[in-house]
Amino acid sequence: MSSEAFIEARDLLLRHRRDYAQAVAAFRWPVLDRFNWALDYFDPMAAGNGQPALWIVGEDGRETKLSFADLSARSNQVANFLRGLGVKRGDRILLMLGNVVPLWETMLAAMKLGAVIIPATTLLARADLDDRFTRGRMRHVVAGQSSVANFEGLSGDFTRIVVGGDAPGWRHYEDAYAAPAAFAPEGETRASDPLLLYFTSGTTAQPKLVLHSHQSYPVGHLSTMYWLGLEPGDVHLNISSPGWAKHAWSCFFAPWNAAATVFVFNQARFNAKGLLDTMTRCGVTTFCAPPTVWRMLIQEDLKGWAVKLKEAISAGEPLNPEVIDRVKAAWGLTIRDGYGQTETTAQIGNPPGQPVKAGSMGRPLPGYRVQLLDADGGAREEGEICLSLDPKPLGLMQGYQGDDGAIVPLAGAVYRTGDVAMRDADGYLTYVGRADDVFKASDYRISPFELESVLIEHPAVAEAGVVPSADAIRLAVPKAFIALAPGFQPDRETALSIFQHLRRQLAPFKRIRRLEFAELPKTISGKIRRVELRRNEAAVRAAQSRNEAEFWEEDFPELK
Repeated sequence: MSSEAFIEARDLLLRHRRDYAQAVAAFRWPVLDRFNWALDYFDPMAAGNGQPALWIVGEDGRETKLSFADLSARSNQVANFLRGLGVKRGDRILLMLGNVVPLWETMLAAMKLGAVIIPATTLLARADLDDRFTRGRMRHVVAGQSSVANFEGLSGDFTRIVVGGDAPGWRHYEDAYAAPAAFAPEGETRASDPLLLYFTSGTTAQPKLVLHSHQSYPVGHLSTMYWLGLEPGDVHLNISSPGWAKHAWSCFFAPWNAAATVFVFNQARFNAKGLLDTMTRCGVTTFCAPPTVWRMLIQEDLKGWAVKLKEAISAGEPLNPEVIDRVKAAWGLTIRDGYGQTETTAQIGNPPGQPVKAGSMGRPLPGYRVQLLDADGGAREEGEICLSLDPKPLGLMQGYQGDDGAIVPLAGAVYRTGDVAMRDADGYLTYVGRADDVFKASDYRISPFELESVLIEHPAVAEAGVVPSADAIRLAVPKAFIALAPGFQPDRETALSIFQHLRRQLAPFKRIRRLEFAELPKTISGKIRRVELRRNEAAVRAAQSRNEAEFWEEDFPELK
């Protein structure tokens, strides 16, 4: 059976969780035919299992704790409820929820039904939703009460289900709890059937659509489980927002692959002391957070918290050596880095028990064969991170969905990640940067072209180039270099008007936080040279100076 092959592969990684060489040598992706992770693995594992699967704590102290058995039964109820509303195998469900129990119930329920889940952050603006409905071909929506207004006026006939409130034309999610707790699937699920469709920023104005199957994420995250160092009984806290792939990585598949508890601490605004207090009180054993969070945590005296952590992990971008040193001095733990993409599971990492080199994101994880190649396919010690497709790693997506709805399959000998790394003599990889211009700000991937498209909608903006600008807390924030249209002055009034325009048009995580009026460097063909802008901006930030025509969002109290 496919479930037995999956469990054998998982158990091998658990046995060798601190023996990297043996794990890499012995691990093979399980060969799967018919496989539904929720039905074939989660439900049997959850039968009679009273161990906590999901533990949500609010900053007001209120807690919700559900066992594996609870979630198995409740997801059955939700699956029956959704089926009664017309959800069928292959239908696409937009899931737009915060860290609330229905998010996990709906994920499991949709999987059992064979529906395709499209996770969405609650930060999405109306234009983002329009795009998801047009290209994502949505049939159903499950959203929180606070998000209902965002769907007003959207065209198309789709089922509306609201969590935690009332809205005209929307069904109450809570009605699901009256449905039967026994679920019978309609037919079998092929391991290659579609399961998740993610929208991820690319180098074009529109995000790419990444399709994952019933094996690529559920089974593919065995590599993530290994990197995180999870074991049965662990209490795992991952700081990541719903709607992004990392949330599925570390708040769903990887912990439950290890039969560990998913722990969530909900805060309206990040508070380091509140997080540390809760981690200590609740006995969190493994903790994964982006560098932004780690940088905020070290502002506190970490020695004042007797945490029970045995593993500390970071992901998303390189972590400052100072942060690693201060955490080790306080807790005796070395923060371990790793690397992956929405298109994959964890590809590269520093698993437990292995030497960690400062600045390195580690070595290829079990199941992944990594090559560094130049543009012509030549092997290099510094080159683009590429994954061999012979054989294809199980954790790699099925492909990108085109505008016509068809899936563009992977082709060629390798999959190119678009990221560049260096490899040392011991095989450790260090991240260099993007092969294109996409960058990260506050742990979110930003497409310059998308932001530039919004900028030029303002009448004062003739042309614009967006690049990352170094920031002490966020690592980087988007900065725009703007060539003004005739009749506009490079002054505070114009800058304020542009910032106001951006606030109306962009979700908070995409907002441009700095802008500068300048002449844009261009190629002979007229293309803006972002590489030159990035280089100049890095020099200015390194000198801790500001140019005369530079304005920062924080300079405008009117925007508060």
